[in-house]
Formats: sequence, structure tokens, C-alpha cells
Amino acid sequence: MFQYLFIFIVGGSITTSIVYFESSGFPLLSRLAALVPVFTWLSYLFIGEISGPKEIANHALFVLLGTIVAWIPYMLAIYFLAPRIGSVKAVLAGIIIFLVLAVIFVKFYKI
Repeated sequence: MFQYLFIFIVGGSITTSIVYFESSGFPLLSRLAALVPVFTWLSYLFIGEISGPKEIANHALFVLLGTIVAWIPYMLAIYFLAPRIGSVKAVLAGIIIFLVLAVIFVKFYKI
């Protein structure tokens, strides 16, 4: 149970840092914090302990391919839509695009 609490605290801390730095006039720190792969980093530490390095390698390939299929279109949607329709609607559209592409990707992923 401690592992899950630790993951929650670290993930929440990174998210809070991103928002804090951006709103406090430190966009460089905010952007660096946003690029830190917190979820995969922590997940891989725990997957490695439970399932071993082969599972980490398999999962890393899955995440890499999923990033190309779903994450990049998500970010592009926000980039192009935010100035036109506002941030809330752009993020919502991006999430919808991400979810549709992610579901398709997971359904057909065969490695």
C-alpha cells in the first residue's frame, strides 16, 4: 500500500509544480516539470520489481508506439485548437481524440 501512496504523492507533486511554476512566472521550470516522465518512471520501477526487465521493455515499446498514435495527435489538437476555441474546449477535444485513438491502438496492438 505504501507504493501506491508514494506514487500518488509524487504524481500530485509534479502536477502541482507544473501549475505553480507556470502561474508564478517560471515557464521554463513548468515546462521542464511537464516533460518529466513521472508516470512511466514510477510504473517501471514497480513493474521491474514485480515482473522483471522483459516486461519493462515490452511496456516501453507499447508506450512509445502509443505516444506516436495517440499522444502526438492529442498535443497537436490542443496546439492548433486552443487559440481558436479556447483552452477548455481544446483540451476536451484533445482528450476525445486521444481516447479514440488510444482505444483503437490498444485494441489492435499485438506485440
